[in-house]
Amino acid sequence: MTTSDLKLRIFRQIDALEKSKLEDVYGVILNYINGHKDISDWNMLSENQKIGISDAIEEIDANKGIAGAAVIEKFRKKYPRV
Repeated sequence: MTTSDLKLRIFRQIDALEKSKLEDVYGVILNYINGHKDISDWNMLSENQKIGISDAIEEIDANKGIAGAAVIEKFRKKYPRV
């Protein structure tokens, strides 16, 4: 498969996504690109912070995460005047 074929295939798959999944893919791509540029922030974290982040990633990978919109909605109902 040529580079052009691969780019076209990726474009077609992304083009067919619904908006919420498109935003997710954009975030993943951005994180991937930015993650390869500089890891100095990671190195500045404490071991507890690194473990917490790793645990959170594992929970998300296991579909145990909660969508940010659901959390916001829950707290807007709980605290409507804030």
